Amino acid sequence: MAKKSLIQREKKRQKLEKKYYLLRRSPKKELSKVLSLTDKREIHGKLQSLPRNSAPTRLRRRCFSTGRSRANYRDFGLSGYILREMVHTCLLPGATRSSW
Repeated sequence: MAKKSLIQREKKRQKLEKKYYLLRRSPKKELSKVLSLTDKREIHGKLQSLPRNSAPTRLRRRCFSTGRSRANYRDFGLSGYILREMVHTCLLPGATRSSW
């Protein structure tokens, strides 16, 4: 189980990302259209004035049940070992165990 503080920090980042989504998207579109360097610097300054944690690259996908940040499967929202345990106990319909 991940620390509660890490999970709460991740939730806070998700809220910030949703809040500043439109404010971050419009300058990025302008940045691709502008050719002069001075205008690009101004637009880049606007982007830098936004909070760092509002950037979507700072988000981390976590396991739904344990909060583990590594080896996550997007389709299920679970980490690898939890997914394996659930398949072995037949809690995921349609998923089969691998046997060779």
